[in-house]
Amino acid sequence: MTALPDPVLYSFRRCPYAMRARLALAVSGTRCELREVKLSAKPEAMLAASPKGTVPVLVLPDGAVIDESIDIMRHALAGCDPEGWLARDDAALIARNDGPFKHDLDRYKYPERHGSDAEAHREKGLAFLRDLDARLADAGQLCGPERGLADMAIMPFVRQFAAVDRDWFDAQPLPHLQAWLAGHLVSDLFGAIMMRLLPWQLGDPPVAFALSLGVPGQ
Repeated sequence: MTALPDPVLYSFRRCPYAMRARLALAVSGTRCELREVKLSAKPEAMLAASPKGTVPVLVLPDGAVIDESIDIMRHALAGCDPEGWLARDDAALIARNDGPFKHDLDRYKYPERHGSDAEAHREKGLAFLRDLDARLADAGQLCGPERGLADMAIMPFVRQFAAVDRDWFDAQPLPHLQAWLAGHLVSDLFGAIMMRLLPWQLGDPPVAFALSLGVPGQ
């Protein structure tokens, strides 16, 4: 019997949406071919699979395409969920992150692009961070004492917000959130999904994103 090809994941290392997808694929042990994308020169194969042109895009062996990061997370975890991430989900909290918080994050980080008042959007984003901090005070993670889907879906965006002005972020009275973020950033899981790759080009040898912590291998 001929083995099916691996799924193909089009990704961009620093994109928080792509990070969350890689986190779930890695923890689930889902083997796939990882293709790093240069956003200013998106490969035709990715655009053919998903014309909207955003990462991540997961192309399954049967040709089906999943091009929403949360859907990729849930697809991977439905196949294998060794840490029980699906039991620690909060769709409403993730929607707040992906909606209002992401809106403010973009206008805080890129005020020239959006013609926005960066400080005003930073303050709006801070309100969401305060809610997360209060929630983390109870159990250490967003849905209990162990990391889960909600943590991994939201953490990459908090990381991006914090990185805009790290001194300012570190000075805020957000002790539980700051400890939560720091813990995830030094985890083996996060380290494994942040490998550096050259942008994929047609004809390149496949790079396998596999094993329980997403260790890449040729």
